[in-house]
Amino acid sequence: MPKVSPFKFLQEVRTEGNKVTWPSRRETAITTAMVFVMVAVASVFFLLADQVMRFVVTIVLGIGG
Repeated sequence: MPKVSPFKFLQEVRTEGNKVTWPSRRETAITTAMVFVMVAVASVFFLLADQVMRFVVTIVLGIGG
């Protein structure tokens, strides 16, 4: 493995950092909102799936009232 000086390494890191395309404030806000919406949708889905499975299991085991 070739040895690289710390100065050269930091120089390359800075060069690569300058190539990064950072999202705008608006893009970040929209993406964050989309994440929150998807979390809410997934939460409701898993709540309903859990309730259906609980109902089926109680019926199958005969412990339902």
